[in-house]
Amino acid sequence: MTVKANVSGGTSIIIRLEIAKDVVTFGQIATAIGDAGGDVIAIDVAKSGKATTIRDITVHVSDHKHSDSIVSAVKKLAGIKVLHVSDQTFLIHLGGKIEMVPKMPIKNREDLSRVYTPGVARVCMAIHEDPRKAHSLTIKRNTVAVVSDGSAVLGLGNIGPEAAMPVMEGKAMLFKQLAGVDAFPICLNTQSTEEIIQIVKALAPTFGGINLEDISSPRCFEIENRLIEELDIPVFHDDQHGTAVVLLAGLLNAVKVVKKELGRCKVVVCGIGAAGIACTKMLLAAGVTNVIGVDRQGAIVRGQNYDNPAWQWFAEHTNPEGRSGALSEVISGADIFIGLSGPKVLSVGDVQNMASDPIVFAMANPTPEIPPEEAEPYVRVMATGRSDYPNQINNVLCFPGLFRGVLDCRASRITEEMKLAAASAIASVVTEEELNESYIIPSVFNQHVVEKVREAVIAAAYQSGVARRSLSQETTNEAAEARLQEEFA
Repeated sequence: MTVKANVSGGTSIIIRLEIAKDVVTFGQIATAIGDAGGDVIAIDVAKSGKATTIRDITVHVSDHKHSDSIVSAVKKLAGIKVLHVSDQTFLIHLGGKIEMVPKMPIKNREDLSRVYTPGVARVCMAIHEDPRKAHSLTIKRNTVAVVSDGSAVLGLGNIGPEAAMPVMEGKAMLFKQLAGVDAFPICLNTQSTEEIIQIVKALAPTFGGINLEDISSPRCFEIENRLIEELDIPVFHDDQHGTAVVLLAGLLNAVKVVKKELGRCKVVVCGIGAAGIACTKMLLAAGVTNVIGVDRQGAIVRGQNYDNPAWQWFAEHTNPEGRSGALSEVISGADIFIGLSGPKVLSVGDVQNMASDPIVFAMANPTPEIPPEEAEPYVRVMATGRSDYPNQINNVLCFPGLFRGVLDCRASRITEEMKLAAASAIASVVTEEELNESYIIPSVFNQHVVEKVREAVIAAAYQSGVARRSLSQETTNEAAEARLQEEFA
């Protein structure tokens, strides 16, 4: 399979040049870079001799194709030898983006005997006698496995486990920076449903939660469902449920802007894969009664038989009016469009046929279902999956706070009530004074999001009966240490 990456976003490159002083001037180099659309932002002399000089030129570029064109333009100059080109994005990935750091130094034999042999034996036996102590005496209490098989990575497709690692490392960084959760990237060299289930089950004793990531549909449904039933720790497929939680958060605020009631809105969901089905389930749980799903074959209609079990479920629980046909046919009169499909599937004419004050969430990434510039004159509230437009629907708003909450209350699973609570918490970060068409969802860097989601998820976990840590155990580190000293004295 050939995967064509569609990657965008500004970055900078460093071009190391060997320059023949008598042949070419720096002015000619700068002109060539400028003519190719590059912006020189720094110049450093690495080495200088009588005949040649070596310079590092930092250039701002729009994407990797732009970078190639600039390097090509420089290479055409006489007296220039391109020694190396460094991409800043690649540089921050050298050696990986995460590392393990011990909580305390081992300075002498006494320290060594406590963290390893012989002192560690007492802790091992305490856990052996009562396995529940693993949650307080090992990293299990604060760790999440980020598990992928590399079969459905971002917009890149089935690129395999090695190529998926940079994404999983990035996710681990976000877990730690935003919520203090220690996450480990685990990419598996198998795409067998049964093998993945068995491997994750075997790894589970180390972790307090499992975050499934970038596993293709429909295998992701069985993998998640089986693991939820067969493990006693939370399992969460973020591509499905993280998207659904943040989507609902955005909609809760979007309907306030247009003064409509979410439960009475007609919603069209385009793209009935893992995320589309999860978003629909979340909408139904939130009280929406009229959801119509559309895929390449047209609307999914109740009463028809589908080979895909997930689609069969979808048909049985949606489209109460039995609408059929293509997207342009079923979108007439819709209050809300949710796109989880591909670029440019929604036309201006489609938007014009929606109900008054339409809400459009075009979340295909990097190219939305309709360009926001085209939709803007006809749409009341617009959201995308991109960071360069207002109202980005980003899973980062959900998973750090959600896992912080489930770890802190030792939840055995993540319930629908917990996801609904997370969505409401995210929406609540946007105050009534701040709420407007261009600000229905908080920034991923808003420091209030994680704590609000954590608190809401913990409260819902207790109400759902899945929290295994009593409220009285929410104590300080000092009190916890005192209990341990008393217990193991």
